[in-house]
Amino acid sequence: MATSTSMGMSSMTGMSMPSATSSTSSSMSGMMGMDSMMMVFFSATNTPLYSTAWMPNGTGQYAGACIFLIVLSLLFRGLMAVRCNFTLLWTRWTRHNETPMLHREEDEIYLKHGGRRPWRINEAATRAILDTTLAAVSYLLMLAVMTMNVGYFLSILGGTFLGSFTVGGWTGATAH
Repeated sequence: MATSTSMGMSSMTGMSMPSATSSTSSSMSGMMGMDSMMMVFFSATNTPLYSTAWMPNGTGQYAGACIFLIVLSLLFRGLMAVRCNFTLLWTRWTRHNETPMLHREEDEIYLKHGGRRPWRINEAATRAILDTTLAAVSYLLMLAVMTMNVGYFLSILGGTFLGSFTVGGWTGATAH
């Protein structure tokens, strides 16, 4: 705008001032703007998944991406089942790996009566890793849905159905 400062105000009335969006969009020419994003479901076999490097080039690669999303959804439901039963699974695993002299029945008594067990670093670290993995998988599924591709969306729904069908009984009443 160096040229406009030397002109008088009367000569600027006929000029259109650049808006913030036009300067922003010109500086981010490589990025996709809001005006080019599809806000409706569409069906295309060349929709990138997670990055432009993962863009199917045909129906076979698109089917592979859909199968990947089905498996990722199955993994998500499996992780949910493990997370819902984590304390019980951890107690059984530690009992199996301990020597009989070190085994204590206190953990199972705490679980049966709804009490809390003492905090242990190995158990807390494993639970934190499980929760972080669960969050990462769920965010990847969310990003796939946000592409608004019908095939990706239906693949995730299909994988969720299969996961709930196979391991849904293990998630208990806390996660539906």
